[in-house]
Amino acid sequence: MHTASEQAMASVGRHYRLIDHYEVGREKIREFARALQDGHPAHWDEGAAAELGFAGLVAPLTFSSIVLMVMQRRMFESTLTGYDLGQVLQAEQAIEVHRPIIAGDQVRCDCYFESFRQFGDKDFLVIKNVLSNQHKEMLQTAHSTAVAQTGSDLAADLRGVVEGVIMTGQSAADRLDTATLRTTEADTGVVECFEEPAQYNLPEGLPRPWTVPAFTELSVGMELAPRTVLLSRGDLVNYAGVSGDSNPIHFSDVVARSAGLPDVVTHGLLTMGLGAGYLTSWLGNPAAVTKYAVRFAGFAPVQATEASAIEFHGRVKELDPARRAATIALTATCAGRKLFGRATAEVLLH
Repeated sequence: MHTASEQAMASVGRHYRLIDHYEVGREKIREFARALQDGHPAHWDEGAAAELGFAGLVAPLTFSSIVLMVMQRRMFESTLTGYDLGQVLQAEQAIEVHRPIIAGDQVRCDCYFESFRQFGDKDFLVIKNVLSNQHKEMLQTAHSTAVAQTGSDLAADLRGVVEGVIMTGQSAADRLDTATLRTTEADTGVVECFEEPAQYNLPEGLPRPWTVPAFTELSVGMELAPRTVLLSRGDLVNYAGVSGDSNPIHFSDVVARSAGLPDVVTHGLLTMGLGAGYLTSWLGNPAAVTKYAVRFAGFAPVQATEASAIEFHGRVKELDPARRAATIALTATCAGRKLFGRATAEVLLH
């Protein structure tokens, strides 16, 4: 039996693909927008989406995390079985948007393991995921850095408390038993690809997004109006169900404290999604963001009986007159704690 780290090292340079596609539904888009407290009309009303030039509801920017979570879960069930899901966290996420995801898209996912490194008792895995649709159009390219705690003492203690509360069928023992029983690629949900990297088409003919602020209204250093979002334990549980991220540090006090955290904490991708909503609310158009990257610096603890307030701020960092594009630097804090080590977005303006 290989260790988790050996499994990860052996995966570098390999290419995997989800066997089945993920079909994007109208109600799932609304459900995800609700979980992010994102009221932009294009997520809810087909007429509003049509006004922006799209044939169906437009998914929030980080909707792709649902598909990425499916791919991650399949990989941990079939290839990276040595890791405990309760010990794996997102350290960094970067998304390049080629075309917004819309209702009716049948999303395919190709996963490329790019690198693996160790620092002390932590493993860092860098993975590229390419999302495309049934027309072989590229939708998003996402780079993720996952970090896993592998220290034997902490791992043993944490594994014990995780096993009792993790979603049924997701414990380390369950995953190992299931992996042993699986005999075909169809059982695992993923297939390893040995041919040249998949070929995709870049979407053509997309209209330049209309935005509330015009490019000429911006200046370097300009501050965006701040926004405060409240998150309760109910919000965390709802997001866990909607997104598929069932890591128990987001709902179990016992697991969170065993992992060295002060309390149950927010999902990193939830705060990233809230930041995207803050940005697209200012822009007035969820299709105006072309790149969005966050390096996570901390978590927002959420008490059992009181919601936590997350404050978002934005600032115009750079302007590109030739492309009428701007780079926006974002910050997110909770009770003075920085949640983003670095967060930037590239946006197009009219």
